[in-house]
Amino acid sequence: MDIEKRNRLISVVLFIVIVALGYVLYDSITTPYKEEMARKAMIERVRLRMSNVRDGLVYYRNKNDKFPKEIDSLITFLKRDSISVSMGDSLYGSSFKKGKFTFDSLLFSPRTGNKFSYALNDTIRPNIYLLKDPDSDDHIGSLTKTTSLNAPSW
Repeated sequence: MDIEKRNRLISVVLFIVIVALGYVLYDSITTPYKEEMARKAMIERVRLRMSNVRDGLVYYRNKNDKFPKEIDSLITFLKRDSISVSMGDSLYGSSFKKGKFTFDSLLFSPRTGNKFSYALNDTIRPNIYLLKDPDSDDHIGSLTKTTSLNAPSW
């Protein structure tokens, strides 16, 4: 093998190695970034869904002068209320994919599908509640501080 062929072969091999390492470098930068963006988007979807539940709780309180004792009572109320039924997609459906909104799925986290936890403290005035995401530390309201009524933790 003469020097010209050997240099050409080494150049081709080095070019392939450079392209492969360039791709590995590109992938090592973009993959974690995409994962972080997907994680942030999921957090926003969960928080939006919790805000939608909070809006439903406030609507329930405005109509009935109290918060529901159980979160399932909220869903039953929203299913029967004519305004909620007619405007449900536009009021509560923003955290769902197009055409996937149902009142029953409003109470479940889009992250894992676990149900949001809800607790009501009706021993004080005004009544206060705690709506909590089971998969993170995000919550709305408090069971002890009336100043945290309807206030998100984020």
